[in-house]
Amino acid sequence: MTGQVQLPHDHGQSIERQLDHMPQVEQFQTVANIFKQLGDGSRIRIFWLLCHCEECVINLSSMVDMSSPAVSHHLKQLKSAGLILSRREGKEVYYRAADTEQAQLLHHMIEIMVAIACPSARGEGKAAP
Repeated sequence: MTGQVQLPHDHGQSIERQLDHMPQVEQFQTVANIFKQLGDGSRIRIFWLLCHCEECVINLSSMVDMSSPAVSHHLKQLKSAGLILSRREGKEVYYRAADTEQAQLLHHMIEIMVAIACPSARGEGKAAP
């Protein structure tokens, strides 16, 4: 938004000054698309694994106890969102998390959310900072 917006009701919050700094609609859509990727626990799990290693579909399938076609489907979704990368070596394709700030922040957020959801997993009574 550009220029000073005059809101119909004044609630004393002075939000008008902040509207000039509000992200564009497209940026919010990018965030929504990332959150769509997080709507499936298996996909989050695969992404988390790929933040810690580079692996092929067969090994990933074994790690998450899913069929190769199901894992491939999740990998396609993650790749189209720009969260993972792939490389071919001979007949094998290897996947890993993208080296982007977006992927790193998402990985960090997942680890924080897991700690919040399962604080006893760390043997503590509260989530880690």
